[in-house]
Amino acid sequence: MKITKLSTYRLTPRWMFLKIETDEGVSGWGEPVIEGRARTVQAAVDELSDYVIGQDPSRINDIWQTLYRGGFYRGGPILMSAIAGIDQALWDIKGKVLGAPVYELLGGLVRDRMKMYSWVGGDRPADVIAGIRKLQAFGFDTFKLNGCEEMGLIDNSRTVDAAVAVVAEIRAEFGNTIEFGLDFHGRVTAPMARVLIKELEPYRPLFIEEPVLAEQAEYYPRLAEMTHIPIAAGERMFSRFDFKRVLVNGGISIVQPDLSHAGGITECHKIASMAEAFDVGFAPHCPLGPLALASCLHVDFVARNAVFQEQSMGIHYNQGAELLDYVLNKEDFQFHDGYMLPPTKPGLGVEINEALVQERSLAAPDWRNPVWRHADGAVAEW
Repeated sequence: MKITKLSTYRLTPRWMFLKIETDEGVSGWGEPVIEGRARTVQAAVDELSDYVIGQDPSRINDIWQTLYRGGFYRGGPILMSAIAGIDQALWDIKGKVLGAPVYELLGGLVRDRMKMYSWVGGDRPADVIAGIRKLQAFGFDTFKLNGCEEMGLIDNSRTVDAAVAVVAEIRAEFGNTIEFGLDFHGRVTAPMARVLIKELEPYRPLFIEEPVLAEQAEYYPRLAEMTHIPIAAGERMFSRFDFKRVLVNGGISIVQPDLSHAGGITECHKIASMAEAFDVGFAPHCPLGPLALASCLHVDFVARNAVFQEQSMGIHYNQGAELLDYVLNKEDFQFHDGYMLPPTKPGLGVEINEALVQERSLAAPDWRNPVWRHADGAVAEW
């Protein structure tokens, strides 16, 4: 079997799908994208296709290493996202050829169901109580929300109080019948992270995500020393080599690689194993589409240290399409009291509505995240 063609499709709300075709009629799908930079990743996939077309799709490891090491420059969000989507599609092909779900090819199930969590509140946390109640109807009891709006290098007590008030309201309303993580989204600097974390401790959030940006990772162990709240990070780390440094330095309780950004199934399976060796949990980042989610699940179901899984149903970014809109076998991706069961179909287990993908891709808008500014006009972290 030889690979004959790679086709990319940019789609609403902010996704991109990749189809890899072979000369024996078996095709695989993946989801290579960086939110807001889909065209750049699309160009990278096109460039990398020179290394892929004509190759045996079953040699996933060899193709991965060629894509990663074949160029002098490597790593980073664009190249690793392009590799991720290609890798996902190759695993999809291998599973279809062998007639087995990907997790079977990775050694088989280590759990029977996977705990899922949902986003509430939007970019600027609002209507959080109503959002939680709505999702409780689907059986969810675990959530994530942005921990604050934009925050200055040194900000005032009103800003801190506003962030804490949202969390206090959740605990007052629901007690410990639910759990929630707080995503600082890299909006908070190291000086303010110390202040905010201390104020939030009484409300016992499940974790604090990206308390500072990944490029400030030296603060993770310092912040961890001052709090009992688990610290999570990793959506802006793109390879096991990025995670190696963080794991060795300590401070992280949960790693959150993105299966569409950090080299795909091949790489994130290794990241999960590395984290397990450090007694660190694994909770893949996934505010994206169905192929990204399916890829996450296959690794979750073989990773002993997988703790919970993000998914994008109803997320505030989903304007124009929802999680399963491009999926034919929706019944295989239903939630069961806040859990998902292992996919049962071969490969990734996602049957794509290709006609709809092609139609919607003809006029897909370019998604961009907002650019925020502080009161003095300086650019703020979004």
